[in-house]
Amino acid sequence: MIAAQESMTAKLCSFARAYHSMLGKNKIFDDYLAYDIIGKDEYDKIGGLLKGKAEAARHFPIYGFESLQVFNEMDRYFSPIALSRIAFAERALDRFTGRYSACQYVICGAGMDTFAFRNSDEAVQVFELDHPDTQAYKLRRIHKLRWEIPPNVHYGAIDFEKEDMGRVLLHSGFQRGLPTFFSLLGVSYYLTENSFKEFVSSVSALAAPGSQFVLDFPDDYTFELDSSSRVRQLAELTEQLGEPMGHGYSLDEMRGILSAEGFVIRTHEDPDDIQRHFFAGRTDHQQAVENIHFLLAEKQ
Repeated sequence: MIAAQESMTAKLCSFARAYHSMLGKNKIFDDYLAYDIIGKDEYDKIGGLLKGKAEAARHFPIYGFESLQVFNEMDRYFSPIALSRIAFAERALDRFTGRYSACQYVICGAGMDTFAFRNSDEAVQVFELDHPDTQAYKLRRIHKLRWEIPPNVHYGAIDFEKEDMGRVLLHSGFQRGLPTFFSLLGVSYYLTENSFKEFVSSVSALAAPGSQFVLDFPDDYTFELDSSSRVRQLAELTEQLGEPMGHGYSLDEMRGILSAEGFVIRTHEDPDDIQRHFFAGRTDHQQAVENIHFLLAEKQ
């Protein structure tokens, strides 16, 4: 499932980035446009939801939660995943784009991602793919902010369960021969195993040799009945919001799925690696989530 009307998980992720950008003292990733793209009203609404005080949102000051102490829900459940995976992805993207005079970046399930407006490299063609409802919401926000969409940024509305990704991308100006960096962040949690395999197959069909694919995924113990993982607890919340999670993968399973489509894993970060690279020495309560892994794969 890469769907949802004005996806709540996309808004939650954007909220986490905005909250951290404004309040984080030792920033894992600074999405300085996250507050703008989500907007004060939605920011306060989501903050109120997380605190169980949705009706109080209209009483918050101009910067909403800026004056409040960091609350446990953010540090424990939302921020560690949302911040570390985008930091991992954009570091890999930066290395990738530095190797080519021209390339493409395809953001699958883009949500409220702001890379298109933070990016200063005009040689990178950026393609945002998302469910029509979520993308329409985002484009309304961009219009309201009066942001000018750069000429190298392209939007493709797609229901991944019903439409062909290749067709949508090619219609949006995607070039098959160019090296491409694909990202799938925060989405594998919601896909069945067959849906994920089909998605990887679609990426492979589009990816020129040397193209790369970055994603995060929950391991195969995440959703076991006796699991007390934070992701399972987070899944209970997202299910209440109409976006249920449900499938985890072993590293061997993930390697097999990618290998079958011509991808070789270049980087695998397990929770210990993620803790060391993004959370070591922090004075707040953020820690790598115990069941989440990051992968960077390359098309042969």
